Amino acid sequence: MGEEKRSPRPAAVRAGILTASDKGSRGEREDESGKVIRELLGRIGAEVVAYEIVPDELEIIKGRLIAFGEEFRCDLVVTTGGTGFSPRDVTPEATLAVIHRQVPGIPEAMRAESLKKTPHAMLSRAVAGIRGKTLIVNLPGSPRGVRENLEVILPALPHGMDILRGDAGECATNPQL
Repeated sequence: MGEEKRSPRPAAVRAGILTASDKGSRGEREDESGKVIRELLGRIGAEVVAYEIVPDELEIIKGRLIAFGEEFRCDLVVTTGGTGFSPRDVTPEATLAVIHRQVPGIPEAMRAESLKKTPHAMLSRAVAGIRGKTLIVNLPGSPRGVRENLEVILPALPHGMDILRGDAGECATNPQL
């Protein structure tokens, strides 16, 4: 009898969580948003290999985003905090400074869904993009905002990670599509 061929199981998504919070970085506030991200990423079998709380400082955030991709080899980095209008909210600027390609559909989908719940969703400056083989996604700083936004994009993330890592076939060659 011939050997049965099994398709290789895709590797778990290596994820990083970066919380941008002055108070959190000083130990004055517990990071509830980071906990929500960890919980939700568990639904797609992601392994959180890097987690940090940093102050709302552009250069620090940029440095950690790069390190999460290059040193920790994260496939996915999810940030929380720093996406609003406050002068210290610089996470989108840090993200734009380090990515090579934007992925506008991700924040567009998050804002579109959030607008169904609150008009304040249009005030989010969140961005998403790719640096090398790492997808970086900005989320709001509140646990509720994190949950609402991440739940919108979560179903698409495994496929996106497979494509980014080169683990997925071409959609155009799939006769089912």
